[in-house]
Amino acid sequence: MSTSAKTFPIWAFFSLLTNGILMLAVILLIWQQQRLSAFFGTITSPEPISLNNSPEIATPDLGRRHQLSYQQWVDILMQEAKVAADQRPSHLTILVGDSLSLWFPPELLPEGKNWLNQGISGETSNGLLKRLEIFDRTQPEVIFVMIGINDLIQGVSDRVILNNQRQIINYLRKTHPTTQIVVQSILPHGAEEATWKGREKLLAVANSRIRELNEQLQSICNKKGVKYLDLYPLFTNKQGNLRREFTTDGLHLSPEGYIVWRSALQIYSEIELKPQR
Repeated sequence: MSTSAKTFPIWAFFSLLTNGILMLAVILLIWQQQRLSAFFGTITSPEPISLNNSPEIATPDLGRRHQLSYQQWVDILMQEAKVAADQRPSHLTILVGDSLSLWFPPELLPEGKNWLNQGISGETSNGLLKRLEIFDRTQPEVIFVMIGINDLIQGVSDRVILNNQRQIINYLRKTHPTTQIVVQSILPHGAEEATWKGREKLLAVANSRIRELNEQLQSICNKKGVKYLDLYPLFTNKQGNLRREFTTDGLHLSPEGYIVWRSALQIYSEIELKPQR
């Protein structure tokens, strides 16, 4: 063997194996769940998710939330996190990020967990970092993080995004030492097919850049000892762009897109996440 030959890390082998199993399982589940799309196709403005069986919190509907200031958004999430901290529901799972997380239809989230949605529309990695303390008092089993696309749209450099991601991971690990932290990849966009109102800014961000940023993010997760869920390949077409059927405007997800995400969360949880009692 040549001395210049490079060894293949064992963690990389298992990462590829897991991703392959995940992709195959998701494809099978999507095929089985196509009937759901007909039912959920009427969803246009899904409500933010409250805890199962918790007292209803008086919050505006999603339409009015678009008119709220950022601080008003934070105040609402603080109220919802307080309910979770006071009631301490079993199998608490937190979904945190931007509008992609915020608009996750409650009906499509995997069952068997109490979900607390801490997403804010338009959120950036810096904004998320500054408000993580909102749910400090909660005791989640798992925290799923997805953040970064709005940074890219706003022209934030990869270096700053990755540094914020490191700080987010560090904070969550320190504050929630027994919680399983899962960082999710940044999703691609629809490129030329996008109809989102900020289309020009979106097109300025190449999907190849997002893919490379995800690779660096995965490396950070490996070094930090947190889990990484690579959703990117599940959402791309042959051109490497967000598949048309999975999006409403080239940026946000359609009900079919959320079915894919749900399937990935469900399968990943069963394969990778150990249940806590």
